[in-house]
Amino acid sequence: MTKFAPIDLAPRLPGTDDAPSSRLDVKMFRVADDPITEAQTDAEIAREFIGNGELSAKSIANSQKELYRFLTWCREEAKKTLSQLNVADLNAYKEFLRNPPPDWISKTKWPRSDPRYRPFTGPLSDPSRRQAMIAVKGLLAFAEQTGYLRRNPAALVRNVRTPVASRITRYLTPEAIALAIETVSKRVPDSPAAAQRRARDRFLLIAFAHTGARLNELVSANMGDIYSEGKNRWWLDVMGKGNKPRRLPVPADMLEAFRAYRETFGLPPVTARADRTPLVLSSRSRAVTRLTDEAASEAIKNGFAEAAGVAARQGEADIAASLRHASAHWLRHSMLTNHANNGVQLKTLQDTAGHANIATTAGYLHKTDNERHDEIIGSILNEDAKKGR
Repeated sequence: MTKFAPIDLAPRLPGTDDAPSSRLDVKMFRVADDPITEAQTDAEIAREFIGNGELSAKSIANSQKELYRFLTWCREEAKKTLSQLNVADLNAYKEFLRNPPPDWISKTKWPRSDPRYRPFTGPLSDPSRRQAMIAVKGLLAFAEQTGYLRRNPAALVRNVRTPVASRITRYLTPEAIALAIETVSKRVPDSPAAAQRRARDRFLLIAFAHTGARLNELVSANMGDIYSEGKNRWWLDVMGKGNKPRRLPVPADMLEAFRAYRETFGLPPVTARADRTPLVLSSRSRAVTRLTDEAASEAIKNGFAEAAGVAARQGEADIAASLRHASAHWLRHSMLTNHANNGVQLKTLQDTAGHANIATTAGYLHKTDNERHDEIIGSILNEDAKKGR
C-alpha cells in the first residue's frame, strides 16, 4: 500500500452496506454499550459523518479532502486510530498543516488515483487551517455522539485564530479589471483551442466582475441559466451556499462576451432555458466537458498575471502588485465594493451577493486607500490656503 492510498469517503445511500474494509483500520471493538452507528472502522465513521450533513456537492468534496488528509496523517504520521488520539496529537496536526513535509506536497493537482497525487500544494494559511480543523473536530464530535468513540479529545483543542478584518481589502480597481479584460482580449491564439480559451477567459473575467458570483456558483451553472424574461432584462441563475438560488443581472457587455464565447466552441450565439450545456467549458476535450473549479481559478490567475506584466511595463506599479496577488474571488469583492461606493443600496447588494447578514455586505462600503489619501491631503491643503500659508 502506498503512503497516499485512496480512502473511500463517498457517503453511502440509505440502506447501502459498506464494502469490506481493505485499509484504514482493523475492525475495532465497540466502545459504547448502546451505539447508534454501525461503523466499525475510522473510514466508515468518516463516510457516515459526511453523509449525515445533507451537504452540497462542493461541501462534500471539501469534507472528503480534509478528512482524507487527516486520516492519512493519523495512519502515516501519528500511527494511531481515532480512538487512540489525544489532545497533544490534535495540536500536533494543527501545526502539521502549517508546514507539511515536502513528500506530502505537489504543485500539480494530480487525481487521487494517480500515484503522484499528494494531499497538499503547499503550507496552509491560518484561515485554511481553521477550516481543516473544523472538519476534524466535527468528525470526532460525531464519532463520540454516535458511540463510536468513548471520548472526544478535540473538545479540548482550540480553534485556529485568524485575523478579523473590519473591511474588505482584497479588491481590484475598475482600472485594474479593465486592463485584465483588455489583456486577455488581445491574446494572439495559435490554435483553435487557444482561441476558445481566449474567448472563455474573457467571458469569465467579465462575468465575475459584473455578477459577483462565487467561483463554484459560476462554474456549476449551465448555458441555459443565462436568459431573458423580456424588456431586455437578462439574468444569470446560480445556486448559492446552502442550495439557495439567486438571480444575477447580466449587462450588455457580459451578454456579448457570452455569445462570442459560445461561437468559438461551435455553438449558436443564442441558447434556450432548457440548454444544460455547462456554462464554463474546457478547451482540452473534444467532448463537451465542464471546466473544474481549479482550472477556472487558474485561468483567472493567468489572466491577472499577464495583465500585471502589462501594468508593470506601463509604470503602474500599484495595479501590477494588486493583480499579481488577485484571484477570482477578488472580482466578487471588487464588484460589491465598486457598487457600494457608487451608491447602490446595501439591501440590493446583499440579495445579489447572497449574504445572510447585511453586516457582511456593509464591509464592502469604504473608499479606496488612494481616495482616502487624496481626500485627507486635499482637506489639509484647503486649511493651509485659508490660513494663507
